[in-house]
Amino acid sequence: MMTGITGVGFAPLIPWQAIALIGGIAVLLILFSAFRSARGTFLRLFSIAVLVLALFNPRLESETRQPQPDVAVIVVDESSSQNTGDRREQLARALEDAQEKLAKFDDLEVRVVRGAETEDGTQLFGELNRALADLPKDRFAGAVMITDGQVHDVPAPAARAPDAAADEPEPAINDAEAAGLNAPLHVMLTGSPEERDRRLVVVRAPAFGIVGKTVQLSLRVDDRPSRSGTTVEVTIAEAGGPATRALLRTGEERTVEVPIEHGGASIFEIEAAPMANEMSLINNRAVVTVNGVRDRLRVLLVSGQPHAGERTWRNLLKSDPSVDLVHFTILRPPEKNDFTPLNELALISFPIRELFEIKLHEFDLIVFDRYVIRFVLPPAYLGNISRYVRDGGAVLAAVGPDFAGVRSLYHTPLGQIFPGLPSGRVLEQAFRARVSAKGRRHPVTASLPGAATGDGESAWGQWFRQIEASERAGVTLMTGVDERPLLILNRVGKGRVAQFMSDHIWLWARGFDGGGPHAELLRRLSHWLMKEPDLEEEDLRAIVDGKQLTIQRRSLNEEVPPVTVTAPSGKQRIVRLEESQDGSSTATITVEETGLYKIEDGTRSATAAVGKLNPPELSDLRASPDKLMPLIKASGGGVSWIAEGLPDFRRTRPGRTASGNDWLGLVRNGSYVVTGVRQAPLLPALLFLLLAAGGLTMAWWREGQ
Repeated sequence: MMTGITGVGFAPLIPWQAIALIGGIAVLLILFSAFRSARGTFLRLFSIAVLVLALFNPRLESETRQPQPDVAVIVVDESSSQNTGDRREQLARALEDAQEKLAKFDDLEVRVVRGAETEDGTQLFGELNRALADLPKDRFAGAVMITDGQVHDVPAPAARAPDAAADEPEPAINDAEAAGLNAPLHVMLTGSPEERDRRLVVVRAPAFGIVGKTVQLSLRVDDRPSRSGTTVEVTIAEAGGPATRALLRTGEERTVEVPIEHGGASIFEIEAAPMANEMSLINNRAVVTVNGVRDRLRVLLVSGQPHAGERTWRNLLKSDPSVDLVHFTILRPPEKNDFTPLNELALISFPIRELFEIKLHEFDLIVFDRYVIRFVLPPAYLGNISRYVRDGGAVLAAVGPDFAGVRSLYHTPLGQIFPGLPSGRVLEQAFRARVSAKGRRHPVTASLPGAATGDGESAWGQWFRQIEASERAGVTLMTGVDERPLLILNRVGKGRVAQFMSDHIWLWARGFDGGGPHAELLRRLSHWLMKEPDLEEEDLRAIVDGKQLTIQRRSLNEEVPPVTVTAPSGKQRIVRLEESQDGSSTATITVEETGLYKIEDGTRSATAAVGKLNPPELSDLRASPDKLMPLIKASGGGVSWIAEGLPDFRRTRPGRTASGNDWLGLVRNGSYVVTGVRQAPLLPALLFLLLAAGGLTMAWWREGQ
């Protein structure tokens, strides 16, 4: 608290307009007197001036002032890029030292705010503006940012005047004013000016691709400091799939083709080989998601003699507009075998060779519906189908009573890929299909509507025929009479096979005895055969929703091991999964870092991107003041590398230099708040009267001489 005379004030005795009128008339009279050369003119002028001043009633004023401390703001960069090297330790050391040194100034208040990281990168100026929102400008002493310099919300430079000359330099202070800074901005940099870094850039990547074809990714590798012409190996791999390798020259863009092998999201992890003495490998990786779509699904349906359930398969496949169906039906039953040559049975010969040899690999799925050997398809063509499956194709067989006899497809080359071995018996009795223990964990049959739970009966309608078979390979998902295999799935080479040991699924389609989920079951089964990733029985995937990371593990084994979650910074966390109702094991955790997370359980791995797939925070990890330098210069601030020593702090006067080689300055504004005002007359009223009367008397005396 301090008190002092601050100036002179006025409290007019009458309105100032009246005083001005009186004074004006008096001045005119005096001018007339001076024009007539009358004596005592200046003495009369003196008397009138004293009277006018007395009417204005001058007073001495003094104020009681309360000094206000200046405010300095320390902005701390808490983004994930600070996890590189020993930056986090440097940041903590610099913050502690700055707070300790600034606490020694009694007229300075220190505020500490922490910058946030969003999908758009590090946000520091937003936090600084919020800290200054309630602060008068004449109390702001300056800001100190402790950061690596990779700030992504730096205010844009002030716009030039439209009529400014092209070569006219813009006043630097405009940039600081545009950012709301009327005091110096200082930057204390973590990291080191000698850092080296390599960055992988995905220049272009398509959002969609056709399954079975390739897509083009445009990639570039940048080295900092720049080393153009260096050859770098880049690896591109989808989780669990083979890797594609390419050689790129730094600084040059190159197009690389990668295959889309399945529908749904294909997440490609791209990684560039590290450079010598590189500071971090985080931005050597990038992630690209390409959604695989099938152009048209081509399905070949091969039916045996007509039966009540034949239309079930045809109607299901024809109802999907994305399916191109080729239906091949054997219309000649055995009792009509009259030795008529095959080429005389139809006006148009069926293109057997074209379908089963030339264009066989163009089909995505082949369905056999109660097909039996009739010597229409030679064994060589059935052998082609067996090789087609081993090379990656898919076969679904819904067998009837003939599968248990001598005309069974099992006695052809297809028998090598069928997982069910027929015993020769046909079980003709009522039963209800049930989901097996492994079927409750398999995505094809897990959580089917109306499925039995525990030891209870399912709500599905009855079937009346099952071909007895034993499980030779694969896994049984559904059982029928006396827990015998009803639906068996198997992987053969690169392809897949499914076998229904009954031809009565059409009863569900007709709604007999309540029906059953035939459409959903056959849809899932077809998609599993065509390798849709959502129906993989052994699968590990991660789903991101904001800051929540959900891990889902599907397995036919009841014991699911814990998973290891590796954050973008390299920190690892062990997560245990809990079994859910759909047969999978899941866990949900909260993640804080932005970037690519890796999830592994020892046998399988998955990746997930939190925030943007390739966030700006990881685009350049080198510490550098370049982005902030325009504002630093415009505000009169300075730059200090923490690794080279911590600076001292000084208080400076407004308009003076605010930084030096080893010190940073904060402005001493000297702001205050007036808490009281006192007033006293400049001169006593009697003294005014004596001066005026004395002047008039002297003027009268001078005039009388």
